[in-house]
Amino acid sequence: MKENQRQLEYMQKVAEHNKGRRLKYCSVVFGCQMNEKDSEKLSGMLEAMGYIRTESEAEADLIIYNTCTVRENADKRLYGRLGVAKQYKKDNPDLLICLCGCMMQEEHVVEKIKTSYPHVDLIFGTHNIFKFAELLFTVLETNDRVIDIWEKTDEIVEELPARRKYPFKSGVNIMFGCDNFCTYCIVPYVRGRERSRKREDIIKEIRSLASDGVVEIMLLGQNVNSYGKGLDDSVSFAKLLDEAAAVEGIKRVRFMTSHPKDLSEELIDVIRDNPVIARHIHLPLQSGSDRILKLMNRHYTKDDYLRLADSIRTKIPDISITTDIITGFPTEEEKDVEDTIDVIERVRFDGAFTFEYSKRTGTKAAVMDGQLEKETVQRYFDRVLKKVQDISKEQAKRFEGRIMEVLIEGINEKDPLMLTGRISQNNVVHFKNTGLSTGSFAKVRLDECRGFYYNGTVVS
Repeated sequence: MKENQRQLEYMQKVAEHNKGRRLKYCSVVFGCQMNEKDSEKLSGMLEAMGYIRTESEAEADLIIYNTCTVRENADKRLYGRLGVAKQYKKDNPDLLICLCGCMMQEEHVVEKIKTSYPHVDLIFGTHNIFKFAELLFTVLETNDRVIDIWEKTDEIVEELPARRKYPFKSGVNIMFGCDNFCTYCIVPYVRGRERSRKREDIIKEIRSLASDGVVEIMLLGQNVNSYGKGLDDSVSFAKLLDEAAAVEGIKRVRFMTSHPKDLSEELIDVIRDNPVIARHIHLPLQSGSDRILKLMNRHYTKDDYLRLADSIRTKIPDISITTDIITGFPTEEEKDVEDTIDVIERVRFDGAFTFEYSKRTGTKAAVMDGQLEKETVQRYFDRVLKKVQDISKEQAKRFEGRIMEVLIEGINEKDPLMLTGRISQNNVVHFKNTGLSTGSFAKVRLDECRGFYYNGTVVS
């Protein structure tokens, strides 16, 4: 029996076990788009098992926390939530608390939860999310805690239920894991080595999404540019992107994330030549210092990055380039920060996620000499953040007054008379609600740049 069919049978068993009860579930997601996509699958499975979604942990009969371990604050947030959930369980002894995701792949975390949080019922990791129904059924049948962590897997299980967060846009996994082993990053250890989905399975999913009303997709992977390794039908990411953009009904295609060492001229050309592909590339820099980049095991230099960014800007002048930057990496000095600021000034990033270095147990950087004092890290962070913000605001001004196609994402949270959407470059636009529907496209004049968003007017 195929694994997906086996799990569908377990979903039915759980539904029968809970028959006659209107049970609610609450899904809490920490971390990246990959976790968001995983949680859509978990929600789809729960609803196939008869659970009803609620946004309130306090009123749920099952809470599932999908964890992230990229930075220390995500760990702390989870432990805080688990402390509160202990009271929920006192109020509702039948409440089931489930943990999954990247944190659960760390042995010391699982040991801590086993000893300090006995009210947690189910723990599983990143490699066996597809087994959720089977694991939940075991908990329900035995009334015992279940812990099932896999060290690795080569298995990719297709065609399980999913509950999309948005009806008009969706992420699409094209690969799992990472082979890069940047010295600061825990991801290869908790997500495993790279595994690419078959091209035909990806395109099949995109066609299915399009037939269900999805107009924008985001192709997801830890490093999408290395897509295709190990597949018999070897195809470059550039060709996959072009094929995805050709699916009927898909109006916009995004992707995340690109590693600078693998981004090809072929990919830049495909984006340039295909208007369906968003004018936005997220290209993590991490540092502008060659010395720090080498310590980070990034496999490119400052000049390599600048040449790549220049090629992108030259071939696609209206593109938005965003990035990730880490400040306070072990041994970082003022001159290293100056190199990073130099890259920011020369590339002119349209936006950046700027982070203070976070020591992660199990990574090479965590045991490096030269760990910096918090005050030093904060000083570097403040300098880099200010430079990024100043340039991002200047970059946004270049689209002011232009008429752009906006995908309407919903009613403005602060003003119900306004709609909110995004242009191809990923900037947010607010404009008057003239009766247009969420998930549709509108031509909008960007009247006023407000730093990181625009106020606009619908012109057609």
